[in-house]
Amino acid sequence: MITKISGTVDRVETAGNSIELAIGPVVHEVLVTELVRRSLQQKLGQPVTLHTLEYLEGNPTRGNMVPRIVGFLSEVEREFFELICEVDGVGVRKALRAIIRPVGEIATAIDEQDVKLLATLPGIGAATAERMVAKLRRRMPKFALLVARDAPGEAVAGDVLSETFEVLRSLGHSDSDARRLTDALRQEKKKPKDVQEALEAIYRQMHKPRAGS
Repeated sequence: MITKISGTVDRVETAGNSIELAIGPVVHEVLVTELVRRSLQQKLGQPVTLHTLEYLEGNPTRGNMVPRIVGFLSEVEREFFELICEVDGVGVRKALRAIIRPVGEIATAIDEQDVKLLATLPGIGAATAERMVAKLRRRMPKFALLVARDAPGEAVAGDVLSETFEVLRSLGHSDSDARRLTDALRQEKKKPKDVQEALEAIYRQMHKPRAGS
């Protein structure tokens, strides 16, 4: 199974959910979410690396199954997408159309049971939104840490915060405490470049003298 692919962005569809990635003399079609498509529009002609998953599309009874590749900007986004596809009534094509908002926003909506917001996603009505919350709510905290990709460096920061969240949990922090600590980091102007730097910043914050003490 192909889990990562690198090449030059040869074409980005102005509508739809696919791009063309040139790898040497071969051009591959890669399916992407609307969120990823918008990001790659700015990288036409530039080299990129996408984290990928593969699936077969078609009618198995007729023997016309076609292999497809779906691309993401990070492993965390790929993991989130796979979880969304587990919800009854969603599937790959619907998930591709639905993810038009930053992953962190969708994850937060699921975590906070915001069915109204989820139902505004393309192809996701109220009933499917309810199923998303019921199936995925407890698995959303780390994805809610992901930041939007509107500024350079923010995508990296989001991955670092997600990893830091998992490390805090492994150290015995509850989900809510780990999220509170990493959310505080997200508000800082200087984003940590790796997990070690993030943990050091959290440690300093926890041991910072309180006013009046």
